[in-house]
Amino acid sequence: MTTNDLSDAPLHTQLLVDGTWCKGAAGRRLDVINPSTEAVIAQVDRAEDADVERAVQAATHAFVAWKHTTGAQRATVLRAIARGVQASHDRLAVLQSLNNGKPLAEAQIDVSDVVATFDYYADLAERLDAAQETEIDLPSPDFRAWIRREPAGVAALIVPWNFPMVTTAWKLAPALAAGCTVVLKPSEITPLPELALAAIAVQAGLPPGVLNVLPGTGAEVGAPLATHPRVAKVSFTGSTAVGAQVMKAAADTIKGVGLELGGKSSILVFEDADMDLAVDLIVGGGFFNAGQMCSATSRVLVHSSVAAALLERLARRAEDLVVGDPFLPGVQMGAITNRLQYERVLQAIAQGCASGAQLVTGGTTPAGPGYFIRPTVFSHVPANSALWREEIFGPVLCVRTFETEAEAVAAANDTRYGLVASVVTGDAQRGARVSAALEAGVVWINAPQVIFPQTSWGGYKQSSLGRELGPFGLAAYQEIKQVLRPA
Repeated sequence: MTTNDLSDAPLHTQLLVDGTWCKGAAGRRLDVINPSTEAVIAQVDRAEDADVERAVQAATHAFVAWKHTTGAQRATVLRAIARGVQASHDRLAVLQSLNNGKPLAEAQIDVSDVVATFDYYADLAERLDAAQETEIDLPSPDFRAWIRREPAGVAALIVPWNFPMVTTAWKLAPALAAGCTVVLKPSEITPLPELALAAIAVQAGLPPGVLNVLPGTGAEVGAPLATHPRVAKVSFTGSTAVGAQVMKAAADTIKGVGLELGGKSSILVFEDADMDLAVDLIVGGGFFNAGQMCSATSRVLVHSSVAAALLERLARRAEDLVVGDPFLPGVQMGAITNRLQYERVLQAIAQGCASGAQLVTGGTTPAGPGYFIRPTVFSHVPANSALWREEIFGPVLCVRTFETEAEAVAAANDTRYGLVASVVTGDAQRGARVSAALEAGVVWINAPQVIFPQTSWGGYKQSSLGRELGPFGLAAYQEIKQVLRPA
């Protein structure tokens, strides 16, 4: 497969409903855009309400048998999915880069993450059988009680465009491991990698109806999934504003809701930090995936005594980053994934300049097609400005200084979000102390944003409701049943 030719491998562009690839009920299609060239690279069928109904019915019917499979049986399928993804690693990475715009090296990391996630939840599924009837110690000898963990039912998974397949794997693998059946709504912007992953899942042996995939808009697919009475669980990753709408829509049927939402996270650089390491971590936390990460540490808090030196190094690194087509050698940052987000980021940069922040470097767009924005760094950013307080979701860093540890922690916590934070310091005790004081679900100390499926993902305040990954991700798709009888 090349960057311009998809003909040497099958490209799935239809809905997947009840084990069959099919067209949408209305016969409409969605254009799929390459953000690096702005060219239409494919069209996919577009789902709507009638397709949601068919998919939920299929998932409901399939749940009757799938929920009675053993954890070991489900683990076999999950491992087959992992091996299928591994075998298609290069092709899936190309689809990621074509559809999302990220450099090929980043896309390859994504595919490896998908493999690791399915393997991990295969291991957890295998352990479910032995732990299924865990007896509880009671204060009375007259009774015996035990706990069962059972699948919640039909799960609606609504995923974003910034990490195609990765966010899906974080939801799909534990849902299948728990014994749930699934209706997946990939982003209408990046459906190609998701549909390819679905094809691998079908080939791995998923029975018809266990996984259904409906590309389409939030209004036409996401909203009816959130309100459908036969959907037991909705897991959504996206903006905080849309997450609130999903939560409200799900309230009428009192279904389980998991939300992974926005962030406006900080990296705290203390005076004893290794400056080379600090710059590496700031660049990785702000410019990976062109800053299109809910975990982007876009707020840089640096001790005043080292601020000038850090800012000089940071500006130089930002200017040296190679921005361009994800398939070109040496490219380090790709395009913004869609035009609407591209325009939003440019607007945020313009508002930042108007707010009195000092533009240190970047903020411009290279000549030619594609949604490219050069890495951007602001200093002297007003603490009450939108640039400092609102999620930008683009390659924009904001730098402010602090004098004391307490001031740094207070500034980092002064946000309605609480997803992640990074701490850079040469003092291990300070690292532990500050990480404990930060109001964030994930804290890295002197480390890049490494995420393992064995840990957890999610945050405080308006960043999350619930947790993904680790055993917490599996528990999100399970119901707990207590059984008691006389001894």
